Amino acid sequence: MSRIRSAAALSLLLALPAAAVSAAEPPARDRQSILAMQGEYLVDFAFDETVLLKPGYERAPAMRSGGDEVVIVVEDTPGRIVLQHLLLEPKSGHVTKHWRQDWTWEAARRFEFSADQTWSVRAVPAALTRGAWTQCVYEFSDAPRYCGTGRWNYDNGVATWTSDLSWRPLPRREYTRRSDYNALAVINRHTLTPGGWTHEQFNTKVLRGADGGMREIAREFGFNDYSRDTGVDFAPARRYWQATAGYWARVRARWERFLDQPPGLRLKTPVDGMAMIIPLFTQAGEVEEGRDVPDAEIDAVFAQWVEPAG
Repeated sequence: MSRIRSAAALSLLLALPAAAVSAAEPPARDRQSILAMQGEYLVDFAFDETVLLKPGYERAPAMRSGGDEVVIVVEDTPGRIVLQHLLLEPKSGHVTKHWRQDWTWEAARRFEFSADQTWSVRAVPAALTRGAWTQCVYEFSDAPRYCGTGRWNYDNGVATWTSDLSWRPLPRREYTRRSDYNALAVINRHTLTPGGWTHEQFNTKVLRGADGGMREIAREFGFNDYSRDTGVDFAPARRYWQATAGYWARVRARWERFLDQPPGLRLKTPVDGMAMIIPLFTQAGEVEEGRDVPDAEIDAVFAQWVEPAG
């Protein structure tokens, strides 16, 4: 497990330059940096609460986990790259479709976690998106999680992308056991390393009120370390994606109908999202076994659980 040095990491973050260079086409080295995240990895996940902000609040236990994960390129065009993560349990060969990251050059708009179970589509300010990539992250079912916008820089030969501050819902590791906060204010940073890449998260846990009031609970540093893995056979994960990629493309298209333009969407599921995850994963499993899942069956899941944002 990599050692977490949150204070040093924050100092580096604050020292990053804010230079911006606009171009009609994205720089080739930016695209190469994003595509470099594809591959097979052993992943370590670590989260540590650092600064405690609420009187009487006690620091939550540090969280550690990990797994074997392959990152596959789903879409690769000059201004857009889509990377799908798949978890593999090596002993059983069980595959779980994990998170997805979409990268868009100089995006005109993005979705933001604006209220409980609600994501609003809003314009990205021109000064922010000029010369920058917007990364949007999605969960198991391809439901939205968060977006961030930032520029790649290559100071001292290190490829690093840092986002602006944006909102996201509670992570899966927290919402089953926490009710004292309901949103995270987050800055994300991705860095290419000699052995793979890393994802750092500078999180502030916030209780957002319906009246717009906010109460900061604590700050947290998250460190996800993706180390290239040559000791695991990821063939089951690749076979799963080959069999189900067409199905998940149809699912993504339905999400995009809500997220490509305002107002966005609201999920009617409980916060764990399992009301959508289970039927969509079941349909994907049927496709993997050779059954044709009609569009109407996918539409029925969306009609039950997704509606335009109010």
